[in-house]
Amino acid sequence: METVKKSKIDKIATHPLQTSFWEEFRREWGNEVLETKYGILTLHKIPYTKFKIAMFEKGSTPTKTMLTDLKKIGHENNLIFIKLEPNCLKSDKLVKLMQSEGATQGRRLFTPTTFWIDLTPSEENLMKGFSSKTRYNIRLAERKGVTVKEDNSDKAFDKYLDLTRETIRRQGFYAHSEKYHRLMWNILKKAGIAHLLTATYNKEIITTWIVFAWKKFLYYPYGASTEKYKEVMANNLMMWEAIKFGKKLGLTTFDLWGREEGKGFTKFKEGYNPKVIEFLGSWDLIINKPAYFVYRIAEKIRWPTLKLAANFGLSKHRF
Repeated sequence: METVKKSKIDKIATHPLQTSFWEEFRREWGNEVLETKYGILTLHKIPYTKFKIAMFEKGSTPTKTMLTDLKKIGHENNLIFIKLEPNCLKSDKLVKLMQSEGATQGRRLFTPTTFWIDLTPSEENLMKGFSSKTRYNIRLAERKGVTVKEDNSDKAFDKYLDLTRETIRRQGFYAHSEKYHRLMWNILKKAGIAHLLTATYNKEIITTWIVFAWKKFLYYPYGASTEKYKEVMANNLMMWEAIKFGKKLGLTTFDLWGREEGKGFTKFKEGYNPKVIEFLGSWDLIINKPAYFVYRIAEKIRWPTLKLAANFGLSKHRF
């Protein structure tokens, strides 16, 4: 694997979205990125205005000093607000701090809760903790001849894109473009962060997952599959092999990147006996109160429109 030099920002980054490699990706994608001593912020211009907003995704744990400094940065860069979704657990102390510094809970970028799987127990003990249905489905996939491996080749990534297109059409969700995925993959693969896992049946790749590895954590941000051969339970074996992959890398925790009550894939994840983790959540650190008030009104109109467009296949970010 090619060795990539890390920057100072990587020393404090506790999440892949705060690394210098993610910063490189966002810059090449066209975002204005601001590097601070607390982490990276992406700046987004509000069309037809002089204002911008900033996103501070999965950043460091807030402190009074940090929030004071961020407000100063906000004024210097003509920001309406800075959206913070810190990579830290929720506590009453932190909630009170956010409120005392003029932050308000805003529209979320990530789910406020996620699942963590402890990767330190033995494979045998991990398997014992899974639900009986999950264990059965893993063994069924193995008996049917499904195989899972890491495959970072261009051919495998093209298959990931094909399956992503199929998954989007089937489920009708809002997604990033192919160009976005390719750029992200090329940069994070080179950095050794992104890995592509494939599940094959009858000599055909039927499930693909992109996982991120950073410090002691494995993350599962992207996955796609076909409805074909769904009876062989490839996804169940994929999750199990991803867990073993994380252990092989010497990682200690598998973050399943989100949890939404009642959703089918959430129920799927629950079969692996994960721990529910609640983050501090999404907070808007308001810099310009009048402009923020107008922005929130516009936001309430915009998002239902985007969801409606996605449902009818009109989203410009579709594959």
